[in-house]
Amino acid sequence: MSASTTAEDPALHADTSNHADDHHHGIEIPHASMRDYVTGFVLSVILTAIPFALVMTGALPAQVTAVVIMGFAVVQIIVHMVYFLHMSPKAEGGWTLTSLIFTLIVVVIMLSGSVWVMSNLNANMMPQAHLESQIP
Repeated sequence: MSASTTAEDPALHADTSNHADDHHHGIEIPHASMRDYVTGFVLSVILTAIPFALVMTGALPAQVTAVVIMGFAVVQIIVHMVYFLHMSPKAEGGWTLTSLIFTLIVVVIMLSGSVWVMSNLNANMMPQAHLESQIP
């Protein structure tokens, strides 16, 4: 091989200093500090320890404990989305939050519709005890 074919041609390598900026097109990427991660971690540990303590001590009735645990779970989901996934109205022009809200609406519609259909089926099905009482 000749030296001319192995040497790099300067014309082939144009200025690529703005190349990294071309990929983002003005979309703000959230950056978190170590303080944000530690805050999220501490909140997650607290939001896990409290329901665990409620279950282990039996301080509340079972149904109240279940509701409290679900409440803590929702708060923990929010903590994870804010501190670890960096979801905010500013992130990616608000599209991340908008898609999350749309997803939650669809899930609520599907779950409530399923529960409604199952409860209607349960109420309208003939119970087995009713059939046995009519047989002579």
